[in-house]
Amino acid sequence: MNESKLWFWILLDVLIAAVIIAIMGIGLPVAVRYEASLAPARTITVSAQGKTTATPDLAEITFSVVSTGQNPQSMQTTNTGKMNAALQFLASQNIATSDITTTGYDLEPAYNYDNTTQRNYITGYTLTQTVTVKIHDLTNVATVLGGLAPLGVNQIGGVDFTFNNTDEFVAVARADAMNKAEAKAIQMASEGGAWLGTVVNISENSYVPQPVLRYNTMASSGMGAPTVAISTPDIQPGSQDITDNVTITYALR
Repeated sequence: MNESKLWFWILLDVLIAAVIIAIMGIGLPVAVRYEASLAPARTITVSAQGKTTATPDLAEITFSVVSTGQNPQSMQTTNTGKMNAALQFLASQNIATSDITTTGYDLEPAYNYDNTTQRNYITGYTLTQTVTVKIHDLTNVATVLGGLAPLGVNQIGGVDFTFNNTDEFVAVARADAMNKAEAKAIQMASEGGAWLGTVVNISENSYVPQPVLRYNTMASSGMGAPTVAISTPDIQPGSQDITDNVTITYALR
């Protein structure tokens, strides 16, 4: 009888041990994952700005051929001839057709009001054909601007200097911002008697400027005035600061 009781207690102890091991094997990882999902009780949030300086490598210009008159078909023929001459000139400057985009083709009637009949009637039309051009060789910007006006282009807008690929510059600015934020957080945590832990959250806001050189000119009035050559200044894109702002929350240990 005593031997039977002894084996009973031995088996009971083994069973209890097995249950405890099973609970630890299943419950402990769950508890660890749950604990990891909880926000740290103590955190520190810092912000920093990183910066890099780069020279634009792309220019965009917009120009238009504007005609006014009574006969839309005649105006379209005239506009098309001037625009084709402008496109041929761009091709002679080694500008690819993929960098030339027609961004506007508008034929708008002009109205006048007749007090006698109390009705509007059409007095003429204005035809505007607009093209946007990307220029990768920035030394060619002034030549393009100066060469368009004699061909009948009578509206030339601003020159936008920008970048073919901004990601690489933003990445440099971001790395600078991250390093500054970490250094600031380490110093603040140390002064507060704590150690810097893992990153809890990151937010970012980058800024890439797009400087615009205003070169607005009317080579002709669009009313049949003679087209004249427009002298152009030396165009310099300069350099631009690309910035990236980060806000990082760290856990404290």
